[in-house]
Amino acid sequence: MTNPIAPDAQAASRMPVKRRPGVLGLLLKRPLAVIGLIIIAITVLGAVFAPWLTAYDPNEQLFDGLTLEGAPLPPNAAFWLGTDLLGRDLLTRILYGARTSLIIGVVANGAALLIGTLVGVTAGYFRGWIGGALMRFTDLMMAFPALLLAICLAAVFQPSLWIVAMVIALVNWVQTARIVFTETSSLAEREFIDAERTIGAGTPRILFRHILPHLLPTIIVWGTLGISTTVLLEATLSYLGIGVQPPTASWGNIIFENQTYFQAAPWLVFFPGAAILALALAFNLVGDALRDILDPTQRGRA
Repeated sequence: MTNPIAPDAQAASRMPVKRRPGVLGLLLKRPLAVIGLIIIAITVLGAVFAPWLTAYDPNEQLFDGLTLEGAPLPPNAAFWLGTDLLGRDLLTRILYGARTSLIIGVVANGAALLIGTLVGVTAGYFRGWIGGALMRFTDLMMAFPALLLAICLAAVFQPSLWIVAMVIALVNWVQTARIVFTETSSLAEREFIDAERTIGAGTPRILFRHILPHLLPTIIVWGTLGISTTVLLEATLSYLGIGVQPPTASWGNIIFENQTYFQAAPWLVFFPGAAILALALAFNLVGDALRDILDPTQRGRA
């Protein structure tokens, strides 16, 4: 006797399984995230290929970069974004300034994530007096205004690209530490962690095979959002004169150098300001989308 259900079951078994799209696929389904990714990609490509995208040196004072009266040139066919008050091509300086923002954003934010994750995991897993001491120190650091603390640290050290990255890292790790501490404390009390301890698993195995993989989505989200904060803080420090020092191009010091021409030559402030706004907004858009995708409480809405 034949089973009438068997052919259907066999046909169903041969049907292709529809796979859930990955993180990138889900990102590409969100228009705002796509806009953010496009802005980030354009900025990265412009920074990497700056020497081939422009015919000028970022510090070259061009003899034809000023009017006869010594004023900056407006955007034109030769200088697409005009020139600054020293006759340097503004587009070239903005492209090289993108390098500064991206380098500091990645290095400073990476260091801040590393410090914050180390402090948060240690405090959340071991707790006791170790966790209490680390979190009280974190609370103390959070009590200082971030910009004021960054200014104080930058004033102590000789400003340079790497010093600015270090200063920003020392300021921005506290938020990551607090969030990682909260999640680690919750994970450390879960049943599967108790089961690992029962079978004799050591602390390194528990941390690296169970705690950190669960923290990875949070770290990725905060890493993306943190670059936005880092770009803004670097631009602020450079604008105040205690960040990246001229003649190295930075979006913040471009605005600072040309702010006196704001009314006569507004493009000198508008274009670097727009670059700062666009890049910070792009990382925020991508970070918000990643949070919705990777956060288990938001997956039903993704």
